[in-house]
Amino acid sequence: MRYFDSNATMPLCAEAKAVWEEASENLWMNPSSPYRAAARIKTRLEDARSHLASLLGVNSARVVFNSGATEGNNAIFAYWSATLPVSARIGISPTEHPSVIESAKYYFGERIEWLALNASGAVAIEAIDFKAMDAISVMAANHETGILNPWQDIANAARNAGVLYHCDASQWVGKGRLNKIGDCGYVTACSHKFGGPQGVGFWLLPEVENNFISLYGGAQESRRRAGTENVSSILAMVAALKAVKFGKVDGRDSLIAELPEFECVGLDAPRLWNTAFLIAPKFASSRWIRALEVRGFLVGSGAACASGKAGPSTVLKAMGYSPSAMSRTLRLSASSGTTLKDWADLAKAIRIVYNQLESEAAAQSLTTVIDL
Repeated sequence: MRYFDSNATMPLCAEAKAVWEEASENLWMNPSSPYRAAARIKTRLEDARSHLASLLGVNSARVVFNSGATEGNNAIFAYWSATLPVSARIGISPTEHPSVIESAKYYFGERIEWLALNASGAVAIEAIDFKAMDAISVMAANHETGILNPWQDIANAARNAGVLYHCDASQWVGKGRLNKIGDCGYVTACSHKFGGPQGVGFWLLPEVENNFISLYGGAQESRRRAGTENVSSILAMVAALKAVKFGKVDGRDSLIAELPEFECVGLDAPRLWNTAFLIAPKFASSRWIRALEVRGFLVGSGAACASGKAGPSTVLKAMGYSPSAMSRTLRLSASSGTTLKDWADLAKAIRIVYNQLESEAAAQSLTTVIDL
């Protein structure tokens, strides 16, 4: 099988697997225990924190480990709800991940300011009234379309206006340059989007943030998140990020050119190099996905966390697409190991499946006429 659903999750890379296996075998003790063997594990944990901070270009005191971006996003909105004035308003992009949108709705309800999008589907920074809100949450790169938001400019404008800023960087970390991510006050990301283990991620918190607590109990993570740290997964996450290689857009753009009947969402917008979000001219997403899997290709239709929900993509809905278009989506997301041949073969497979589905539809139509 050739895998084109990397925005949902990536396989554990070789570097992360080796570190995880070594740590699981040798570093299984609780790093908070009082003996020397545990202290050595604690040292490895803090070394991993320093390495991650160095990769992100931030002070290691800002790095807090957690179980991933969903926990991270929920905790930030819970914290803002508990510490901001009861009248506080927050700005949210309508194309955010469900873990941001649902958390914001739960904690802030009618006090949400839905941010406007530009014609390409990115947040329109020129339309943001920073004076009208206390905090803002805008992702770096969209999980479905790959469209990039002007997150660096938003971070700078929010800081100048004295507005708290959270950036869900789950799709950016491991696919984009990291040297400016520390400009965002609050950052969330998860390991499995860039070749690390599932179930582990991190926050970046502001330098001056001393009161953030997501889980109460022990003194782990400088009292910001109680609970025994998942040492083997944390070390593997850092190894995965150190091993990241960027891919090329050539194959993706060639596929788009080979399939002119398919609309590529955000075609003219800055996008992640690995993502093509297509709207098929006919037939439901589920039929495309099943037929392509039979031919050896695994693709998605949108946010994996929302695959079992009722209703269309909130991303495309916010961008103004019709329910019909939203039912015909294919999200193709590659990794750095995806080759030009893989993209070319996928384009051919999509063409074959299109012809196949057309033939099936014609045969069904003929059968219906005969029955009548």
